[in-house]
Amino acid sequence: MCRSKISDLLWVDCDRTVPMNVNRSWPMSRVSGKAETISSSAECSNSADTPHHSRTSFPDYRHEVERVWNHNSAYWDSYMGEGNDFVNVLCWPAIEKLLSVQPGQLVLDVACGNGLTSRRLGRLGARVVAFDVAEEMIRFAKQRSTDEDGDIRYFVLDANDEKGMAKIGEGKFDGALSNMALFDMAEIEPLFRSLFSLLKPGGRFVFSMMHPCFNQASSALFGEREELDGEEVMTYGVRVSGYMTPTMFSGRALGGQPLPQPYFHRPLFALLNVGLRV
Repeated sequence: MCRSKISDLLWVDCDRTVPMNVNRSWPMSRVSGKAETISSSAECSNSADTPHHSRTSFPDYRHEVERVWNHNSAYWDSYMGEGNDFVNVLCWPAIEKLLSVQPGQLVLDVACGNGLTSRRLGRLGARVVAFDVAEEMIRFAKQRSTDEDGDIRYFVLDANDEKGMAKIGEGKFDGALSNMALFDMAEIEPLFRSLFSLLKPGGRFVFSMMHPCFNQASSALFGEREELDGEEVMTYGVRVSGYMTPTMFSGRALGGQPLPQPYFHRPLFALLNVGLRV
């Protein structure tokens, strides 16, 4: 039985309904490089002896995540600014609807980056607590925020630091948001455990992400030519392999960013199961 206070574990698939004329300039490029995998047999096992962290966690990469995002923060801030079509057309309208923020509510923005979603929440009247693992990202978030953006408190924190998360305020938050960030986290179990304590009963956690089936190192675009009824026909698609296996790989999500970033592939059911186990 699920005993979580997270009554609504909601996610936004930002990859399936992309209009053809939308500028998909969020991290859509395919990543490359050597991949570290976790055995799919362990990931799919129902054995009580199989530790949960062995299925979805890559704890050895936590410091690398922090290092890379600090290094890339200036490039990402200049590129993303206050959002682009990917955020404005695909992500934010669904996030705003699912989170259902009311004026005066206290909302947690997890891995807030340069604060673009934090400011939007603040302008809706929410009181916002926002954090990111990258100190440089928080510096840019503070620089961009004004009094018109409402009541926002920014600070540096690793979402996997459960002791640090507990200090934010247990049972105080009406909602929590993580926009396009879970696949950048080496671990997600600590975050979900923390949200159990931080959210009020009935609190809502909304996260957005690209569908992991199509945004991973082993997916590839292809085109096939065949003759059909005397006419040459081209068929285009995405070839996917290794979807069931949690994997760490690295790549440049934005063309020209200084360093490749670690990316952590987890199949969709694994992401949802983490929340249900809490």
